Amino acid sequence: MSEMKIRLALAGNPNTGKSTLFNALTGLKQHTGNWPGKTVAHAEGEFSFHGKQYTLVDLPGTYSLYSNSADEEVARDYIIFQKPDVTIVVLDATAMERNMNLALQVLEMTSRVVICINLMDEAEKKGISVNENALSEKLGVPVVKISARNKKGFTKLLQEVEKMAILKENPAAFQIQYSAELEEKISELEPLVSDWLGESYPARWIALRLLDGDEELIQKLKNSIPEKLEKEADEHAVQSGLR
Repeated sequence: MSEMKIRLALAGNPNTGKSTLFNALTGLKQHTGNWPGKTVAHAEGEFSFHGKQYTLVDLPGTYSLYSNSADEEVARDYIIFQKPDVTIVVLDATAMERNMNLALQVLEMTSRVVICINLMDEAEKKGISVNENALSEKLGVPVVKISARNKKGFTKLLQEVEKMAILKENPAAFQIQYSAELEEKISELEPLVSDWLGESYPARWIALRLLDGDEELIQKLKNSIPEKLEKEADEHAVQSGLR
């Protein structure tokens, strides 16, 4: 049996050099098309590192994941429903404050994240420095500086991706703290979401979406339940020796 590929998602704002990184990693081993039922472009490629095979999915460049556009919906749904082993969030080193919004949203959805600070060559020209260690400590996930255009920092990035991919437990990533009133409502909803969906989905993030009235996401979650229950039944049957 061939070794299962590690699936990676590549997320980021437009113009962060995300596609440059994708092309540099996958080279000619990539194919493009459209996401099912969408006019949004889909790019997927493959590469290997330390003998492991990786599939890299280049998500549409977005500024948020609130499903206000087809691009945002595609990126959000892939992270939530396809559950990549690691999501690499690409930030522009020259516009960290603007880019951080998306990174924090991804961290609410999954803690299996490696933050990739790109365009360090441009930042250095502008006298901008980034303390990746301090940022990593604050966010609770690895932070790596690279220059995709010059292929600098790739080894360190892939080492961190590899470690995250084989990590058994999810890291304790930074979570935005909202107003006391909103946090109280989230706390009330979280156990209900966990009872409804189990541990397969991020209860806190879904509680936030419920409070935001995201009807489309709620319907997609409802549609995912029968498949989830069927899978759990199959797993239970295998464990019990019935299959």
